[in-house]
Amino acid sequence: MPRKLLLIDGNSVAFKAFYALYTSMERFVNSEGLHTSAMYGFNLMLNKVLEDEQPTDVLVAFDAGKTTFRTKMFDDYKGGRSKTPSELSEQFPYLREMLAARGIKTYELADYEADDIIGTLSKQADESGDYQTVIVTGDRDLTQLTSATTTVQVSKKGVTDLESYTPDYVKEKLGVKTRPNY
Repeated sequence: MPRKLLLIDGNSVAFKAFYALYTSMERFVNSEGLHTSAMYGFNLMLNKVLEDEQPTDVLVAFDAGKTTFRTKMFDDYKGGRSKTPSELSEQFPYLREMLAARGIKTYELADYEADDIIGTLSKQADESGDYQTVIVTGDRDLTQLTSATTTVQVSKKGVTDLESYTPDYVKEKLGVKTRPNY
């Protein structure tokens, strides 16, 4: 029986969680004034996905910083994006602590985005033939990783309403075929 690898785009899911609860943000502040909405929403999504998928292996990938090899090549790469709100930025260290406390590994790599890490690991898992892979993200760009052994779940509304992209669903919804494997 193949193992199941769960790869989570940490930054993307944290952003989705933060903005899903944005209008209630002031309700999600602890006694020290720390905003907790992204952590709360992320944890809700994590509980749901762990229960639904029952993975054997889990990794949450994070962006390592603002500069990547792409920003070095293209000055305007993600130039239109607004600055990350401080109410979200302050939660990232605690989000990592929460994941560590739950026994979930995290990974980030200088000059790379979480997408790059997830793409590399999903390809390696596909090539090994030992894994079914589930990717959870708020970023539709990762649907390009869909294959016969990789499903990409994209949050539609909030963080627990996920849309599963399989090769058949990609063909039906987007009108394109995915490769059986990389």
